[in-house]
Amino acid sequence: MRNLTCALVEHERIITTVAKAKEVRPFAEKLITLAKRGTLHARRLVLARLGNQKDAVKKLFAEIGPRYKDRPGGYTRIIKRPQNRLGDGGPTAFIELIPEGETKPESAAPAPKVTEPATEAND
Repeated sequence: MRNLTCALVEHERIITTVAKAKEVRPFAEKLITLAKRGTLHARRLVLARLGNQKDAVKKLFAEIGPRYKDRPGGYTRIIKRPQNRLGDGGPTAFIELIPEGETKPESAAPAPKVTEPATEAND
């Protein structure tokens, strides 16, 4: 988790297997939530979880945390790729950090229900 999260913080978009992407998502999002706080205690908690990856921690607190200051959650996105991994054919996916200011597209209003006109029976 540490290495995948550090790569995600550094590059902001990585290719990995779908299973690994789904596993690293909650770990990374919790660290970004801590980085949004910006306190010394939060920095120490992130450092404890990432090990001795000081560059990743600096970027988390300097760039990524402030970017999502007004966002309540959902900082990452997983996009499945049509290509499988070469060695074992495992399904791959992108995991990326959502760009600043991007919001969830509003779903279209549901189509109105069509009622069929009542047919009169001819006697």
